[in-house]
Amino acid sequence: MAEDRRRASGYDERDVRVRPNRRGSRPRTKDRPDHAEAVPARVLTIDRGRITVLVGEGEDDERQVVAMRARELGRAGIAVGDRVGVVGDTSGAVDTLARVVRIEERSSVLRRTADDTDPVERVLVANADQLLVVTAVADPAPVQRMVDRCLAAAYDGGLEPVLVLTKADLGDPAEALAAWAALDVPVLVVRRRVLEDGTRVLDGVDAVRERLTGHESVLVGPSGVGKSTLVNALVPGAGRATGTVNESTGRGRHTSSSAVALSLRDGDGARAGWVIDTPGVRSFGLAHLTPERLLRAFGDLEPGTAECPRGCTHDDAVTTECALDAYVASGAAGEAGPARLDSLRRLLRSRSGEADLR
Repeated sequence: MAEDRRRASGYDERDVRVRPNRRGSRPRTKDRPDHAEAVPARVLTIDRGRITVLVGEGEDDERQVVAMRARELGRAGIAVGDRVGVVGDTSGAVDTLARVVRIEERSSVLRRTADDTDPVERVLVANADQLLVVTAVADPAPVQRMVDRCLAAAYDGGLEPVLVLTKADLGDPAEALAAWAALDVPVLVVRRRVLEDGTRVLDGVDAVRERLTGHESVLVGPSGVGKSTLVNALVPGAGRATGTVNESTGRGRHTSSSAVALSLRDGDGARAGWVIDTPGVRSFGLAHLTPERLLRAFGDLEPGTAECPRGCTHDDAVTTECALDAYVASGAAGEAGPARLDSLRRLLRSRSGEADLR
């Protein structure tokens, strides 16, 4: 009966043509190669999909290799400072290309978001142990809220923050120093000086170099504060572009387009640490931080929250029972207490889009 119906319909399964698989008959598998032969490397910079890594670090055949991300990494992001595994041509010869197939576990991360309401966080640098927040005493004027944001990101990412005040020859750094005096944050001051023969030098660079020695440090700061000038003084030959400040806006011009890891050398030419320079930032979103994690950046205010009611948001626009007001009024947070409390609350409100995120 079934055979008769198939014949009556005019075709049966014998008429179906199956094309052979040109790629063979090998079954698909979810197993990925472990790349046991992958060579360890350090990511130095990333530019338009090309990743420059350092292979053989500290060895006689240390070399830079250009690589690309392997498809099997999926959406895993690669950042400057990452320790990775590479396969393929790792000779470093011109016009060769390797593949990054593995990202090792990170010891720290410096993150930011586009703004305070953006849920997507971006890893700027991995595995650094110090964050140098660079801000100018004048031209452009220091933005306390920007520094506070960078400090919050440092504490959250597991980096020790250091504040570097540049252009101290243009103004008195005392006011800027007072704003963070209550915090246990090291402060370094750099000023420009012109010698009798017209040569320009940076006083304070030696202290910065000493602070960087033995560390992997990332420098972050707004455009125009002299960060690239500082990097060029620390790493001769770095060639980081420098710019000027717009007289109308008081903001600097972007001179560095991507982060790069540079070798810090001692007097004998041996590597003494790593300096990671980043592009100048005009905003530093912290959407990925909870209020509790933000508060860690305000160590001078945190003790005052002990008397806050349960569930207190520490935002006077929401609650009238926050104990921080009385704590600051008592002078326990120092002379900068009121400004620091204002900065904290601005950060908290900016998460809902109510305040400037700079």
